[in-house]
Amino acid sequence: MMAMYDKSKLDEIEKELKRWEKECLGRSIETLPERDRPFITASSVPIDRLYTPLDVKDWDYFEKLGFPGEYPFTRGVHPTMYRSRPWTMRMFSGFGTAEETNERYKYLMHHGETGLSVAFDFPTLYGYDTDDPHSEGEFGKCGVAISSLKDMEILFAGIPVDKISTSMTINGPAPVVWGFYISMAENKGIRPDIISGTIQNDILKEYIAQKSFIFPPEPSMRLIVDTFEYGYKELPRWNTVSISGYHIREAGSTAVQELAFTLADGLEYVRAAIERGLDVDKFAPRLSFFFNAHNDLFEEIAKYRAARRIWAREMKETFKAKDPRSWWMRFHTQTAGVSLTAQQPYNNIVRVTIQALAAVLGGTQSLHTNSMDEALALPSKEAARVALRTQQIIAHESGVTNTIDPLGGSYFLEYLTDYMEEETYNYFDKIDSLGGVIPAIKKGFFQKEIADSAYRYQKEIEENKRTVVGINDYATEEPVKIELLKMDPEGERRQTGRLKKLRESRDRKKYESSLDRLRKAAEGDENVMPAIKDAVHAYATLGEICGVFREVFGEYKDLAIF
Repeated sequence: MMAMYDKSKLDEIEKELKRWEKECLGRSIETLPERDRPFITASSVPIDRLYTPLDVKDWDYFEKLGFPGEYPFTRGVHPTMYRSRPWTMRMFSGFGTAEETNERYKYLMHHGETGLSVAFDFPTLYGYDTDDPHSEGEFGKCGVAISSLKDMEILFAGIPVDKISTSMTINGPAPVVWGFYISMAENKGIRPDIISGTIQNDILKEYIAQKSFIFPPEPSMRLIVDTFEYGYKELPRWNTVSISGYHIREAGSTAVQELAFTLADGLEYVRAAIERGLDVDKFAPRLSFFFNAHNDLFEEIAKYRAARRIWAREMKETFKAKDPRSWWMRFHTQTAGVSLTAQQPYNNIVRVTIQALAAVLGGTQSLHTNSMDEALALPSKEAARVALRTQQIIAHESGVTNTIDPLGGSYFLEYLTDYMEEETYNYFDKIDSLGGVIPAIKKGFFQKEIADSAYRYQKEIEENKRTVVGINDYATEEPVKIELLKMDPEGERRQTGRLKKLRESRDRKKYESSLDRLRKAAEGDENVMPAIKDAVHAYATLGEICGVFREVFGEYKDLAIF
């Protein structure tokens, strides 16, 4: 290891720093005292007034930083980053029926969106059909309702899925919804090895944060490894998991917790796949990640840089991956929905801009920018277009894409990156001491850590230790005047009618035999994806396929944390 700075220079800097503090800083504070609120990050990490080479004095350039496109990838996974092309602008969209969402996709593509991202409603996330009693009152409210291959065909009608990548935020029923997408492409005459995209497929963070799980952890992990294996054999351009810190952060975690818990989940998936006997260099290049972009610009940039460095080290040194692409951390970012306010919603455009800038300066591969109205409703057309334009202005007008990792070498940023890395490994040690990720979930460790963090953050706002513009400072009594999205009131009726017609018209014998095959696959140890595909092509619905898995695997009941 070779330190960046020589000792004599550091001694000189330390001497001059003390002089500055006494002669310059001291006099200034006497006449202009510093603000009395704490100087902390969004995660409540204390921040010093100044950072110098003394804060990174043992820092080795090649170990900590290196060059873009090379290990440890702190500066990015591609040698040219955005000088070759900007990130994928992938707006998270979905509401009501497949028809309504299809129209929104075409609208956004017309305005320059370069990748698709599907938001599903809660019945779909939980593996229920629209006409299931469990779905009552929830149709299309937080995303699009997809109950069958027919719905998926309508969702992507007129969209060239062989030319644009699609991300789908789906977890418990991810293999089934993926089966819908693959089968939809096949019915268009497009081979599976041509299509590209991502299924989130990250069940561990569901137990930790978002809670849209279905099955217990062990069979859920089996399904995920099945998708890894099927993916590298049949869909080499598809990311079979998007390991998500986004929902962990939205639940109230700190940036370090988001980083540590997300990476711990990722490492757990790698272990499970290796235990199955899969070659790490076959499945690891298709692992992807999904992070939050919160308000604190530098904390978020440091988080992304630390994430790449930790992941590269663990894949190379712990799991002995040989292919450099197995060391890459490729990630999508979404701006922080939890930071948006219903009061003064136009302020959210500024928040989202800062958050998106952090993601870009941190080297994201794709980005969703939240719309200004999302604290009130799903995005209107105009609000979604402004959110997309925010990305386009950053990409084409701000100048931040001209050079790679422009903040690399900043004493403050490098200190913060090192801090987040160190704290992440401290969390790894705690998780290991509890027996690993799944035992820690069952003991409520992650859930309590996040709950405590969320409580602390809210308390800081209520005690005015933290300012939220328009909430606890600069508030007004003016009513909110903004046009909100209105969904088709006949959408649910149309959707249930389509399901009724599908069940009446499908080949009954083919349908029943496909579910029998699926049940046998689930009860045994063969990869379930081929059986899922058969059932999908037989027009079995999402609820019917997940119903087979519920019978075989059972359902998970969450541990209450107080």
